[in-house]
Amino acid sequence: MFNRSIAQKAMVAVTAFLTVLGTSIMAAQAQSATTPIKHVVVIFQENVSFDHYFATYPKALNPAGEPAFHGLSGSPSVNGLNPGLLSHNPNSHNPFRLDRSQNYTCDQDHDYMPEQQAFDNGLMDKFVQFAGVGGPGCPDYGFGPALVMGYYDGNTVTALWNYAQHYAMSDNSYNTGFGPSTPGVIDLVSGNTGTVDLAHTTGDVSGDVVATTVIGDPDPFYDDCGSPEQIAMTGTNVGDLLNAKGVTWGWFQGGFTPTTPASASSPAVCAAATTNLGGSLQKDYSAHHEPFQYYKSTANPHHLPPTSVSMIGKTDQANHQYDLTDFTNAVDAGNMPAVSFLKAKRSQDGHAGYSSPLDEQEFIVSTLNALQQRPEWSSTAVIIAYDDSDGWYDHQMSPILRQSVSSQDALTGAGHCGATKTWWNRWPLRLWSSPAVADDLAIRKVKLRGQYG
Repeated sequence: MFNRSIAQKAMVAVTAFLTVLGTSIMAAQAQSATTPIKHVVVIFQENVSFDHYFATYPKALNPAGEPAFHGLSGSPSVNGLNPGLLSHNPNSHNPFRLDRSQNYTCDQDHDYMPEQQAFDNGLMDKFVQFAGVGGPGCPDYGFGPALVMGYYDGNTVTALWNYAQHYAMSDNSYNTGFGPSTPGVIDLVSGNTGTVDLAHTTGDVSGDVVATTVIGDPDPFYDDCGSPEQIAMTGTNVGDLLNAKGVTWGWFQGGFTPTTPASASSPAVCAAATTNLGGSLQKDYSAHHEPFQYYKSTANPHHLPPTSVSMIGKTDQANHQYDLTDFTNAVDAGNMPAVSFLKAKRSQDGHAGYSSPLDEQEFIVSTLNALQQRPEWSSTAVIIAYDDSDGWYDHQMSPILRQSVSSQDALTGAGHCGATKTWWNRWPLRLWSSPAVADDLAIRKVKLRGQYG
């Protein structure tokens, strides 16, 4: 089952996109390019539904004291919240605008079953009852569980709305399943959450796994910095496919470098922390946001560094798993991998409860600004996607793909997720590129839509 977030059908499409590009990128590295795209950067953020960030795009309220947003003449509308949904919503509370000063909020309930219950047979009318989370203990601004109906506009997500004015954005991309981050990141890199290796688990994962399918948030088995609840996955991921094609690649995540390296008698410790814009100190690394650590073939269990900057993107002791600073080092050295996945440190990943829209825009804008100053920018495509919706309200029911029947399903009744097939959550998918690669991307979009759309 899936929700619309700034992208969930898109996760499989991103994997397919990278696989399709593998041969042409390899050719570009070896000799003359058959496509202008020589570098793909995937910025993978946290927990946003499409309506949460783009409900009223391109129209912002523009109150005094906040950055103003005025859409360009002829800006296309999106499948957001129309006047009827804003003022006569089927949920028990109407959607409402969150002010820029309200950028820190409670984390909403985005577990597998509650998200299905919120969808309520596709009526999309039970978000407050099942997905909503309010105080005490977290900022709900007096809305209680109705906070789940809140959305931001261009006065808060100003950078993202401005990017949408000039680059491609999809309001028709969907998550590959209901639930939290672990299923989302695994689907990003393999499109398959049903290959849990039951011979390699630690702790009690009974609430995280149904049969051999992961629906919860266990950490990766092959990661020293994971929690006591850990699982491994079997099968092939996109990293394996890129290796087979000889394409340079890497996953770069904030806080991956251990504060205490592994030794013969003790595992590595990842305790680095950063203060967010709200003044709260947050641990940098989150193990269950690192998908390749679930797979033995692509894991770097002890968080070993690359043997040199020139080896970043190639196979050595780091096994393509790096700290975010390694991406900067590689780019500065003119050694940008062909495919790069970027994961912000927790304080800047946009996840409600410890990060915010302002924090995550600081990361996205600084990253894009740096890339746009590089000579590689003319041959670089950037994809921004999200791992799940966090449970935030979205009005759009998704396409049907396949059914699911288990004790944890509840979309169309107890134990059932669809009569014959399954739904997804919607989330924003954004694509950035220089003008030089735009025509080629348009061609590839048609090809991918034909296969996966």
